Amino acid sequence: MPEQSYAKHAKFVPMFHFGLFGVIVIALVLSLVNIYRRFHIGSNRTTIIVLALNCLALLLLFFFTRTFATGNQDRAIRAEENLRHYVMTGKLLDPRLTIKQIVGLRFASDAEFPELARRAADTGMSLDDIKKSVKNWRPDFDRV
Repeated sequence: MPEQSYAKHAKFVPMFHFGLFGVIVIALVLSLVNIYRRFHIGSNRTTIIVLALNCLALLLLFFFTRTFATGNQDRAIRAEENLRHYVMTGKLLDPRLTIKQIVGLRFASDAEFPELARRAADTGMSLDDIKKSVKNWRPDFDRV
């Protein structure tokens, strides 16, 4: 696996992020153009409306599948990092930490994790600030 760092840790799938998204957007635009051009004609109104609604549904499905997957992963990361913190310190993570902060903390090595978690809770560090503060990057190859 390639080495991860702050500069190179985002997972990007071109066929999903550009290919599938592009096809769905093009289909939606063309179906709306089709409605505009043919709606005044009495026949096939139902068909062109259903086509446009299907394209809209695909676009929503595209976004919700990503949102639901990352939401579930965030819950798993919260549980993993809470356990990791408990094993290292005997205490659960500070309840002031947001899920975004905890997601950023997962990249911190064991040596810097407890202190960075405390600092993030005390100062309200952003996800990006937490990632930039990590000195010894702990890769996460499982995030999608």
